[in-house]
Amino acid sequence: KRFRTGYSQMGQVMVLGRLASWKKYLDVAYPVKPADWDAELTRIEAKLSEPGRMKVLQAMCKASPTDAGAQLTNVACPVLVIEGGLDPDWAEPRAEGEKILADLPRGIGELAVVEGAGHYPHAQTPDQVLALARPFLDKTLANA
Repeated sequence: KRFRTGYSQMGQVMVLGRLASWKKYLDVAYPVKPADWDAELTRIEAKLSEPGRMKVLQAMCKASPTDAGAQLTNVACPVLVIEGGLDPDWAEPRAEGEKILADLPRGIGELAVVEGAGHYPHAQTPDQVLALARPFLDKTLANA
């Protein structure tokens, strides 16, 4: 349901450029609202009301994930994929993360799924993301 709802709202943004649809998408994408959510939403509304900004958002929404996926075999550094278990961009977020790891060169990727978070776990659950990123960075930098 989250995937269908998010995709439907994103589709309206792509085709119609509706700010209201983007706000509805964000409501689904942020199942856990950050403490500064109201201020952030006001900032987003103001930015997307500036000339040309909605066109850029529409172009981003139309971009194909396969473009990035095609480059995964070229990655040479360690990768930590952190995603929210409720990310509406994917029907099955964990399966999407596992696919990314499978497409990276063997052994350089790790996956962490933050249950209860959506598309923006770094903003929704910053303490959890930091707790995942710090050990990864410590290990990566120690091996650099």
